[in-house]
Amino acid sequence: MAETIAIIQNEYATLVYHPDIKVVHHTFHKPIAGQAFRDVLSAGIQTLAEQDASKWLSDDRENSVLPDDDVAWSKEDWFPRAIEAGWKYWALVVPQDLLARMNMKQFVDSYIDQGLRVMVFSQPESAMDWLAACDRRSVPQ
Repeated sequence: MAETIAIIQNEYATLVYHPDIKVVHHTFHKPIAGQAFRDVLSAGIQTLAEQDASKWLSDDRENSVLPDDDVAWSKEDWFPRAIEAGWKYWALVVPQDLLARMNMKQFVDSYIDQGLRVMVFSQPESAMDWLAACDRRSVPQ
């Protein structure tokens, strides 16, 4: 197994890249919003593009409801850039907070409608297993 490449590590989030399975992987350590949130997701896009990757694992267990401006930015600015960078598969580890889960549902529904392959998990290990099995030829159900 290849060594994980650290991209961002701060009090809010960790962003790493797993070169052996070509997965961009963020973990939010506590609620995150605004520029810190946007910096993590934008660095993820850059990593997708630089590594010719198509998989993203979002560990959002410790996140909360996003502010409306971050929701709008995610859907209108970030998502199109992520797709252009090659994003095809998203494994989402849902927040523990019920309201935050409901907030994430709008992203899941919207992104599925736009062609992204999405699976929702409660633990990052099963999310990583699913992504590791994804490739351009077949996607596990």
